Amino acid sequence: MRQSKTLIPTMKETPADAEAASHQWLLRAGYIRQNFSGVYSFLPLGKRVLQKIEAIVREEMDKIGANEVLLPALQSADLWRESGRWDKMGPELMRLNDRHERDFVLGPTHEEVVTSIIRDEVKSYKKLPLTLYQIQTKFRDERRPRFGLLRGREFIMKDAYSIHDSFESLDQSYQDMYQAYSRIFTRVGLDFRAVIADSGAMGGKDTHEFMALSKVGEDTIAFSDQSDYAANIEMAEVLDIYQQSTESMLPLTKVDTPNQKTMKEVADYLGHRLEEGLKSLLFKVDDRFVLTITRGDHEVNEIKLRHFLQAESVELATEQETIDLLGAGFGSLGPINAPDQVEIICDYAVRAVANVTCGANEQGVHYKNVNPTRDFPTATYADLRFIQEGDPSPDGRGTIRFAEGIEIGQVFKLGKHYAEKLGAQYLNDQGKSEAVIMGCYGIGVSRTMAAVVEQYHDERGITWPAQVAPFQVHLLVLNSKKDEQRELGDKLYEELSNAGFEVLYDDRHERAGVKFADSDLIGIPHRITVGKLASEGIVECKVRATGEQIECHQSKLVDYLSDLLK
Repeated sequence: MRQSKTLIPTMKETPADAEAASHQWLLRAGYIRQNFSGVYSFLPLGKRVLQKIEAIVREEMDKIGANEVLLPALQSADLWRESGRWDKMGPELMRLNDRHERDFVLGPTHEEVVTSIIRDEVKSYKKLPLTLYQIQTKFRDERRPRFGLLRGREFIMKDAYSIHDSFESLDQSYQDMYQAYSRIFTRVGLDFRAVIADSGAMGGKDTHEFMALSKVGEDTIAFSDQSDYAANIEMAEVLDIYQQSTESMLPLTKVDTPNQKTMKEVADYLGHRLEEGLKSLLFKVDDRFVLTITRGDHEVNEIKLRHFLQAESVELATEQETIDLLGAGFGSLGPINAPDQVEIICDYAVRAVANVTCGANEQGVHYKNVNPTRDFPTATYADLRFIQEGDPSPDGRGTIRFAEGIEIGQVFKLGKHYAEKLGAQYLNDQGKSEAVIMGCYGIGVSRTMAAVVEQYHDERGITWPAQVAPFQVHLLVLNSKKDEQRELGDKLYEELSNAGFEVLYDDRHERAGVKFADSDLIGIPHRITVGKLASEGIVECKVRATGEQIECHQSKLVDYLSDLLK
């Protein structure tokens, strides 16, 4: 491709609203342009990178027998009402009406559509298992689009769906897809971790997220420093191995704590450590109220609470609701003498404490010398808190460390969740009707592109790994007005292209400094510069990522590049 014939609008300055490195460099190097908040156009270089990633995805999907389809982006709201997600997904759904005022959705995902097709077209166990996938644009009305391609309203995704007649078959497909995803992210060059995750609004259970390690990651990964254990911090189990206090129980007493609302304020006011107080939070869990109790230095994990209670929704009660139920507002709540209609659930760590403090359900009043087994003996205990760095790893090997990650893929076992809601059934080998069993698997293709840039850049621009770079070779002619340089450049462009190399040929009438700066920005792995030694047939070869450079005669250039790109 001649650079004079394509659109690569590089920028000298970083846009003020571009926070993430990938957003900055993809804009500056001319790969993308923002149309409006959360929506981007992919320019020629950006489109080529997407195609490279998509080709890797297709190869790995083919290896495990998945079939590519293309499903409609415009979906009927009736399907979403059947599945229950019309209301559950809330304002993130892009909703619209046609001229007849019928409701539609711009699909953020395609479980409903796939399930409806299976419901209509797959009637026998003889057609199972079956895996369908597509690469398509998805839509999500993000409240706060940010970080360029990492969190947008419109994005490109590979989504796949496997359909089965047994959970054993689902387990096999899940494992096949897990391994395929590991190969995909390895091939694109990412440093990533597969972590235990929460299924959220997708439904079903058993799921892993694939996280690319990055400082701008919006998810925290908890991992062991001595094993391969890794989980999203929302899902990391905390072991119940607390050492029971041996203190003798002291008499329960009330103390005034005027205007002390936070755990730290109360601890400082009463002169004890943060972990010697109990934190009480009132939640609305579906149609009931639950009071959670954790140690003062711990944070309650709402995902764990939702899973423990098998609830659809969990949200903090309002201050007025806490006053109506417990007689006090935030900062003075506690489990002692709580009303019967409020369920008390304590984190495992609470069971081990003695003579601690907690709110007395009176404004500005706390209890001292609280002992859980004596003072609220009917409470339920569970793993309720977020894991912390330094905690023992849940697999019993090593301790927990944290890293930030960008979610680039996820695999789910949906089970019969959607099949039962949408009536997707088949006849088993006994002639009986059963709901199909499903798995769901997604890769953020455009997000993967951004994640690669987050890991591959330096102070001058992008340093693409060869397997996803838009071109393999960037050929520069420093002075196209000089016949010997232009003629050698044209000859090398033809020879390299005929030898099968993907070449971007900078034949523009620009200064050498502009060409070098643009080349560094664009980040193609290998740069060939035709300059002052063109009359001798000698060019300069430079590796973008390492800065390594040599001089090479034109007659040896094809062999040199072939060896590098093997």
